[in-house]
Amino acid sequence: MNSYDAVVVGTGFASTFFLKKYLSKVAPSTKVLVLERGHFFSHRDRLKAIHGESNVDNPNPAHEDTFINATKKEWIFQPGFGGSSNCWYGCTPRFLPSDFKMKSLYGVANDWPLSYEELDPYYEQVEDIMSISGPASTPFPRKKAYPLPPHQFTTVDAILNKQFPEHYISQPTARARVAVNGRGACCTSTVCSTCPVNAKFTIENSNIGVYEDPRVEVVYGAQVLSLELSGGLARKVIFQKDGKEQSVAGEIVVLGTNPIFNSHILLSSGDTHPLTGKGVGEQLGLEAIAHLDNMECVGGSTWVNANGYMLYDGAHRKEYAACLMEGSNYPFLRMERGKWRNMARFRMIFEDLPLDVNHISTSTDKTKPTVHHEQHSPYTLKAVDKMKEKLPGVLSCLPIEKIEYSVFFTSEAHIIGGTRMSSDVKEGVVDKNLVHHNYRNVFVLGSGSFTTYTPANPTLTLSALSLHSADQSF
Repeated sequence: MNSYDAVVVGTGFASTFFLKKYLSKVAPSTKVLVLERGHFFSHRDRLKAIHGESNVDNPNPAHEDTFINATKKEWIFQPGFGGSSNCWYGCTPRFLPSDFKMKSLYGVANDWPLSYEELDPYYEQVEDIMSISGPASTPFPRKKAYPLPPHQFTTVDAILNKQFPEHYISQPTARARVAVNGRGACCTSTVCSTCPVNAKFTIENSNIGVYEDPRVEVVYGAQVLSLELSGGLARKVIFQKDGKEQSVAGEIVVLGTNPIFNSHILLSSGDTHPLTGKGVGEQLGLEAIAHLDNMECVGGSTWVNANGYMLYDGAHRKEYAACLMEGSNYPFLRMERGKWRNMARFRMIFEDLPLDVNHISTSTDKTKPTVHHEQHSPYTLKAVDKMKEKLPGVLSCLPIEKIEYSVFFTSEAHIIGGTRMSSDVKEGVVDKNLVHHNYRNVFVLGSGSFTTYTPANPTLTLSALSLHSADQSF
């Protein structure tokens, strides 16, 4: 059996940013094995497949074939090299400082075991690596300017920014405002899942270089099934390749898949921590559609032009959840003659709380976890009602005719929870460095570690946590 200094599972954001920092701190003789269940499927071939070229086949499984969905909740992710960097939309706001202190400030859930101030330098590093486009002023504190200039506002965004200059901002985004590092400038076509001009940051176009490092060996088509755990350590990693089970040893084991599969690997390994796999979920979202009187919503230079924080933070979080607004700029028409563009659309995103009833379990198929999502918290649902009461006042600077609301979206494409972090082993699965409380050579990365679900997009934060984890641990 081969042995490595580190065995890393997955090639998405969490693993890649961890490896970037880890490789900068360890010896030239270090040996790293990366096990990726999927395969490399290039951006170029993704575009060909979308255009229907018959000679291009995606070598990766459809995501819905990789797990068992026990409830109606939809889960969105993408297997293969780069993980969900291939299908994310590139929205990168930071969390607010208060998001890390929910219990001490509002008496809700638990505080994170690390602070915004501890994470701030790692936020900066990720923003530089991703070449984030962002504004000069934000509701969250920053010490330096974003690498790229902000995207342009629509006519509606400009009015809201004037009314709420500190709370309605150009969204920080990994969709490049100008061409950078071989990436094109955002073309505002709103087909961001596979960006046609490669403007969106992905692991493939990142130039991070960790998978080309001579210390790193990548094995594709290798699905990790479990770990051999004994004496408070992971002794072996058990994986399946070409229908055969194999094992490999590592001084450290780094789980960098999404929260569903990180939890499943631990549960399949016999992890008996009572919170492993518990509290899996995501934010809740819906759309608010504002009909405008004699005013067009036009302009803007990207898919989500703006973030609104008017309903996000404050004392109300003692009673109901924060809400983050996204100013949507995808193509739409109001179906009334002469009023085609007299409409603004806002995605309203609500934080949620980890509920143990929402969880991961094993199944009779050892390769497939079962995902159970029974409900969103009453704390979140109350915030939806409060938003509908308050939004007309927030938008009163616009010539509003009426506001309509969609049904809840089936997914926000942000899987969170299952291995939450904590200072106390009784309240979480991993510590502030994302090391398992009970198995001290096992790192469990990604948004599964989030102590609470803020309404902000998770990718920037989970990437910063990976840098922090490797920097503080080695």
